Amino acid sequence: MNKSVKVLTVSSEIPKRIHTALKKAEESKQFLNQFLEQETHLFSSINSHLLTAQPWMEDLGAMINQIEEIERHLAYLKWISQIEELSDNIQQYLMTNNVPEAASTLVFMAELDIKLQESSCTHLLGFMRATVKFWHKILKDKLTSDFEEILAQLHWPFITPSQSQTVGISRPASAPEIYSNLETLFCQLLKLQTSDELFTEPKQLPEKYSLPTSPSVILPIQIMLTPLQKRFRYHFRGNRQTNVISKPEWYLAQVLLWIGNHTQFLDEKIQPILDKVGSSVNARLEFSRGLMMLILEKLAADIPCLLYDDNLFCHLVDEVLLFEKELHSVHGYPSTFANCMHILSEETCFQRWLTVERKFALQKMDSMLSSEAAWISQYKDITDVDEMKVPDCAETFMTLLLVITGKYKNLPTASRKLQFLELQKDLVDDFRIRLTQVMKEETRASLGFRYCAILNAVNYISAVLADWADNVFFLQLQQAALEVFAENNTLSKLQLGQLASMESSVFDDMINLLERLKHDMLTRQVDHVFREVKDAAKLYKKERWLSLPSQSEQAVMSLSSSACPLLLTLRDRLLQLEQQLCFSLFKVFWQMLVEKLDIYIYQEIILANHFNEGGAAQLHFDMTRNLFPLFSHYCKRPENYFKHVKEACILLNLNVGSALLLRDVLQSTSGQPPATAALNEVGIYKLAQQDVEILLNLRTNWPNTGK
Repeated sequence: MNKSVKVLTVSSEIPKRIHTALKKAEESKQFLNQFLEQETHLFSSINSHLLTAQPWMEDLGAMINQIEEIERHLAYLKWISQIEELSDNIQQYLMTNNVPEAASTLVFMAELDIKLQESSCTHLLGFMRATVKFWHKILKDKLTSDFEEILAQLHWPFITPSQSQTVGISRPASAPEIYSNLETLFCQLLKLQTSDELFTEPKQLPEKYSLPTSPSVILPIQIMLTPLQKRFRYHFRGNRQTNVISKPEWYLAQVLLWIGNHTQFLDEKIQPILDKVGSSVNARLEFSRGLMMLILEKLAADIPCLLYDDNLFCHLVDEVLLFEKELHSVHGYPSTFANCMHILSEETCFQRWLTVERKFALQKMDSMLSSEAAWISQYKDITDVDEMKVPDCAETFMTLLLVITGKYKNLPTASRKLQFLELQKDLVDDFRIRLTQVMKEETRASLGFRYCAILNAVNYISAVLADWADNVFFLQLQQAALEVFAENNTLSKLQLGQLASMESSVFDDMINLLERLKHDMLTRQVDHVFREVKDAAKLYKKERWLSLPSQSEQAVMSLSSSACPLLLTLRDRLLQLEQQLCFSLFKVFWQMLVEKLDIYIYQEIILANHFNEGGAAQLHFDMTRNLFPLFSHYCKRPENYFKHVKEACILLNLNVGSALLLRDVLQSTSGQPPATAALNEVGIYKLAQQDVEILLNLRTNWPNTGK
């Protein structure tokens, strides 16, 4: 019953809700219609108002345009008035001889000129520039004249070193006044720098020289440089006897002399003035920079005239490099400033330089290899110095490479340095090929003096290149090369990774080829000596090891007479090569020889025979008391290099009881750990179990009960 009442109640409420919702929707619709009517009315009113206001807007716009135009005219007139006012002020200052204020006003006017450059008022710009130029010329001429007069009183420029010392030492009564006037005029000229840069284009060489951008030399220093520039052009241009294209050292030395003569005066008299006004300019470097432009202009003019005369061009480059070295080391000229290396880096000149360097290097290589002393060490009589036993040709060649490095080390760009590095690598490869050719001629005498000298040369060049690879300069070049290779995709990812991680170096290819040649040559020597030793060992191989008397039957053990040729041959060759090869090479040589000798004696003498007690004892005596000691000069424990022979002697000379016990252990364990322990206990570490069993079976001194 309750359930039916609830159903009726719910069903009666639903229509009421629907009715309410419809009623609200109707009301909303009415409101919306009202808003739309208002919007239409408002839109109509606005349009009507805009139509009414349109003439007013047009009139107002015209008036605003007129006002803006009048304001522009007013601003224009204000600029003209300001320019004229500043111009009048400068005139007044000059009339009352107040030059400092006139200069300051001109600076302000020049700064205004710079600000105005964004304006499109060409006539105003022209008026401003003309006014600044007018007063700048008047002030510059006046100050320059006064400044030159003061400099003349100081006997500037100092053409000889004695002049510069005289200025510093002698102090006439008027000296304080002169230096005071010098400071005043210098500061006033310094103020004209801003306006001077507006009218004076700094001298620029063509873009092909890629000179670093730099500001103009400051005006007072320019004036100080003028008499020197005149002298330089007088002496080193035209048909003067001092202008000789084959004598670049004349003008280079002259500039260095001028820099040196004026350094003290610039440091003591001019630098304090610059410091006082808060300038960051270094007087000495600014002076040097001005003189350097004379050199650069001269080089740019002269180089095309001697480009294809190898001797003149080579002489010029050498003189320029000496000049650069002194300029940087003695006078502190920064490598970031424009310098001669920028001229030498110009494409045509640089390619010619590379060609000439290659040509002269190859000529020197021909000369050094054909010299009578080519294969003799300069230090052969000085033991301490001659550890590497370097032949003269190899040392001269590496010195040649070192000189080339010194020449291109200060080139301004990494790409140019890398081109020189490629030249060096080509020369190393060429020298290696030449050494190989000479070596092939000496192959039949692989133990001869010249063959050993070639081997020492190869070893020395490889060692020096490996040392250079860790040099900071070549590591920087490696980084530069990495960037070039990455851009050009000329290397695999693995090779790039090795270069980047410093696992490989710029000389790796060269070093690998030299090491391969060294190994081949050493192998040939080892094989040669080994063949001789084998020939000398023929009698020793046939020794009657089965029937030799036991140790107890002999009063004193002595060397087998059949072993004498073997040991004598070995001793003589070791002494010969120790004297002819450097220490590191000889060490590799004897270790390679010992490795072959150990296997040979083990396989061809020991395994090929049976031994009674006397034979085993004799073998042990020959080896441990005669063969091994031959190598005791080269290492503390030579027996460790004859592991097969040493362990074979141990097994052949074990007393019978120990030998029986060892054989039983080997037969019962068949390679299990206990067998290894038993072998180690008697001193066997190298030989395998199977080899030990074979060696034990070579013994004939077993008890009658059986082997």
